[in-house]
Amino acid sequence: MGEDPIDAEVISSTTVDEGTLRRLLRRAGRTIARPALECLELLRDPATPAPVKLTVLAALTYLLVPLDLVPDFIPAAGFSDDLVALTTLLGMCGTHITPAIRQRAQRKLDAWFPPGR
Repeated sequence: MGEDPIDAEVISSTTVDEGTLRRLLRRAGRTIARPALECLELLRDPATPAPVKLTVLAALTYLLVPLDLVPDFIPAAGFSDDLVALTTLLGMCGTHITPAIRQRAQRKLDAWFPPGR
């Protein structure tokens, strides 16, 4: 079987604007940031299969797009749909999340949301 044409596009699309993601996650909070950063690290990991990367990229795009099921500006509820989407994705793709991916995500989480603050 030949290569899936999406594979090359997905692999080259693993760049996410961290500045934009960080600003959004600072508003969303640590609860949303943890699964989002695990998704980001899963996307960046070279061992992640291309179909998983495509799914992760879709979830991160949903997080970054301002129009979604529950608008993000609504206090307390705004990011609830994003959290559901990210945690569902992580449940589906959990076998691809290695301890190294979790550790990289945790380091970034602690840098963006210092513990004790």
